[in-house]
Amino acid sequence: MSLETAPAEIQLAVDLIALLEANEVPPRLALAALAIVARDFERKLAAEQGTGD
Repeated sequence: MSLETAPAEIQLAVDLIALLEANEVPPRLALAALAIVARDFERKLAAEQGTGD
Protein backbone atom coordinates (compact mmCIF):
# COMPACT_ATOMS: atom_id res chain seq x y z
CA MET A 1 0.00 0.00 0.00
CA SER A 2 1.36 3.41 -0.89
CA LEU A 3 0.89 6.48 1.24
CA GLU A 4 -1.26 8.08 -1.46
CA THR A 5 -3.81 5.28 -1.17
CA ALA A 6 -3.59 4.92 2.61
CA PRO A 7 -6.52 6.05 4.77
CA ALA A 8 -6.54 9.74 5.68
CA GLU A 9 -5.66 9.04 9.33
CA ILE A 10 -2.51 7.16 8.25
CA GLN A 11 -1.50 10.00 5.96
CA LEU A 12 -2.00 12.52 8.76
CA ALA A 13 -0.08 10.37 11.24
CA VAL A 14 2.86 10.13 8.85
CA ASP A 15 2.82 13.91 8.36
CA LEU A 16 2.73 14.50 12.13
CA ILE A 17 5.60 12.07 12.73
CA ALA A 18 7.66 13.78 10.02
CA LEU A 19 6.94 17.21 11.53
CA LEU A 20 7.90 16.12 15.03
CA GLU A 21 11.05 14.37 13.85
CA ALA A 22 12.09 17.28 11.60
CA ASN A 23 11.84 19.57 14.61
CA GLU A 24 13.74 17.07 16.77
CA VAL A 25 10.97 16.94 19.35
CA PRO A 26 11.95 14.47 22.08
CA PRO A 27 9.65 11.42 22.15
CA ARG A 28 8.49 12.00 25.74
CA LEU A 29 7.55 15.62 24.92
CA ALA A 30 5.80 14.57 21.71
CA LEU A 31 3.73 11.96 23.54
CA ALA A 32 2.76 14.43 26.27
CA ALA A 33 1.70 17.00 23.69
CA LEU A 34 -0.20 14.42 21.65
CA ALA A 35 -2.09 13.35 24.78
CA ILE A 36 -3.22 16.96 25.25
CA VAL A 37 -4.22 17.17 21.58
CA ALA A 38 -6.16 13.89 21.86
CA ARG A 39 -8.09 15.15 24.89
CA ASP A 40 -8.91 18.41 23.12
CA PHE A 41 -10.22 16.65 20.02
CA GLU A 42 -12.16 14.13 22.13
CA ARG A 43 -13.92 17.06 23.81
CA LYS A 44 -14.67 18.63 20.42
CA LEU A 45 -16.04 15.34 19.11
CA ALA A 46 -18.21 14.91 22.21
CA ALA A 47 -19.53 18.45 21.80
CA GLU A 48 -20.37 17.79 18.14
CA GLN A 49 -22.19 14.61 19.05
CA GLY A 50 -24.02 16.41 21.83
CA THR A 51 -25.37 19.05 19.46
CA GLY A 52 -26.99 16.40 17.25
CA ASP A 53 -29.42 15.30 19.97
